[in-house]
Amino acid sequence: MISPKEAAELIQDGDCVAANSFLALSNPEMLQDALYQRFMATGHPRDLRMFSTGSLGAWDEDRYTDRSVKAGAVKEVIASHYNSMPATVKAALENKIEAYCLPLGLLSHAVRAAAAGKDWILSEVGLGIFADPRVGSCGLNKISTREILQVIEIEGKDYLLFHTPKIDVALIKGTTVDPNGNISMEKEYVTVDAMAMAQATKQNGGKVIVQVEKVSHVFARPRNVIVPGILVDYVVVCEDPPDVFPYNPALSGDAHVAATHMDYYVNKIAASKYKKPESADRTADIIGERAARELKAGQIINIGIGIPENVGRHASKLGILQDIAITVEAGGIGGLPAPGLAFGATIGADMICDMATQFDFYDGGGLDICFLGGLEVDRWGNLNVHQLEGNYAGIGGFANITHATKNIIFCLSFSAKGLVATQEGGQVRIREEGSIKKFRNEISAISFSAQEALRKGQRVLYVTERCVFQLTGEGLKLIEVYPGIDEQKQIRDLLDFDC
Repeated sequence: MISPKEAAELIQDGDCVAANSFLALSNPEMLQDALYQRFMATGHPRDLRMFSTGSLGAWDEDRYTDRSVKAGAVKEVIASHYNSMPATVKAALENKIEAYCLPLGLLSHAVRAAAAGKDWILSEVGLGIFADPRVGSCGLNKISTREILQVIEIEGKDYLLFHTPKIDVALIKGTTVDPNGNISMEKEYVTVDAMAMAQATKQNGGKVIVQVEKVSHVFARPRNVIVPGILVDYVVVCEDPPDVFPYNPALSGDAHVAATHMDYYVNKIAASKYKKPESADRTADIIGERAARELKAGQIINIGIGIPENVGRHASKLGILQDIAITVEAGGIGGLPAPGLAFGATIGADMICDMATQFDFYDGGGLDICFLGGLEVDRWGNLNVHQLEGNYAGIGGFANITHATKNIIFCLSFSAKGLVATQEGGQVRIREEGSIKKFRNEISAISFSAQEALRKGQRVLYVTERCVFQLTGEGLKLIEVYPGIDEQKQIRDLLDFDC
């Protein structure tokens, strides 16, 4: 058992440091702060290679890994989600660091493969999109030139080959350490890849450092142990750690939440980072209500962050939550995804599994339907969700979720920047048109391949606040116009292509 300062002194120049985190969730902030403080005091460790299957930040450039990136301690970042790391994105776009973005599930499975001593893994997830070197690049800038994914053919099928991470130091956040050094996570909302990350680090001869809130003199129940003491090198006790939002027992599983009470808890979690819409604007609500009508009893689903969050709320209002099973890529099964900064957590989950296990289920086609957002769509149905000029959000779990799901529902506004839509008496009114087109001939990057979806026979809809498009072999087809909308003036005249 050591102090945060002593923990930071264990990290050497050039180390690959992995944080077991999903955006703001389970992020060991005290360890990351100690790392930053040591660098500011001594100039070491430097040239760090930071790794996370999810993300290393919480939408605040003065917290978590962003502080070390701004200070100049970091040479390279590998992650799946970048929107929550503003300082890292800025440094990458200014070519100050190397940065690579890969699908969340691919990275999660790579950590598990590293735990087994494997040097590489093969994945079909990522083919046909930016991660495929024949289509684009995983690098965020011109100095990120490492060939991080390769295409190989085996028995007539293409795969992406990824070399597993060689982790020197793993930073993990738990709740309690028992007399044998076993780590439990009763106050954490997700376990992410904790066990596999500890195994992978030890397999590489690295150090596993765990931040906990308390020491227990009672031995943990074996099934409650997430990381066994045999894999833990050092424990740092932080009795009152800072957090992005107050502890909520409905997210950890300490409080059961009935389906009939979900609305109450959704409204109670005031953790959203998103700008609240203008009081008159009901764009997201209209989209969420229409998309929710695609739900059917017995379905297993995934709901993404942002506009798709409204699908869950409308499912709750419609009283059908008890008839469907919602999952979250971070590991939650059952319940309802938490909104905003708490995304990744689940309100009233039936189970919270390790992330790699969840992606086994997703990649194998276990989902019946998913609801995801998007930045822009081209005439062929390809969608960009991970980057626009001047910004980089990252792919997150998007590629895995859409890989084998039978029904894909994209929830996005028809235009952006200034759009105001209302709904009165069942009629939709566009009060102000957005100045940025989201449906265009060409898009800046491909996160979802329409060609791959058609090849796999997936059903794909694009739900907006005024109409619905469907993916066909000829591209997008307009299949539904909402009451109150002028099809010619408010849809077709605003498109750069025929549909």
